[in-house]
Amino acid sequence: MKLSIELACDSSQAWVDEVMSNFDEFLQDHANCERKASAMAMSFVAKHPDRLEIIPELIDTAVEELEHFRSVYAIMTERGVKLPPEMGQDMYVKKLIDHCRSGREERFLDRLLLASIIECRGAERFMLVYQALEPGPLKTFYHNLWASEAKHGNIFVKMALNYFNENDVYQRLEELNTLEAEVLQSLPLKPALH
Repeated sequence: MKLSIELACDSSQAWVDEVMSNFDEFLQDHANCERKASAMAMSFVAKHPDRLEIIPELIDTAVEELEHFRSVYAIMTERGVKLPPEMGQDMYVKKLIDHCRSGREERFLDRLLLASIIECRGAERFMLVYQALEPGPLKTFYHNLWASEAKHGNIFVKMALNYFNENDVYQRLEELNTLEAEVLQSLPLKPALH
């Protein structure tokens, strides 16, 4: 049983260059993404309290994402970067969620699989940031973050397999993965995780 996801397209070098040229802005977006990821994990708990098999792992994920936020915020503080006054809407995530099906079970599956894909994209991009940074504490931080986020991509697929047929999970995962590549490539470049 395969839990890892191979993304349908790679992030561009142009994206990496944009991040490196506007790193403080990237940190602000990164902090927002960690807060949203923590909230997303807890929203699964709130909306699906009957899914006992996955609640402990969702709570652990939410806590880990919040710890990532704390770490990014500490880096921002060291650099004199403030949190943005508001968390703007992430068009990448919005466009993906717009493609979720509407039935309760179908939407639950789609949201889990999208969480996996989004985490895998984050891991891929953290790896690219890590590779582009000069040696030092920031490079080490993004290396460690890359390893953590890669693990998150797998856990949401594993959660889905608790409740849905394996063939259905992987067929829908492939559809959503293709869609994610189209969404990513349709968005303008900016120094943001997505």
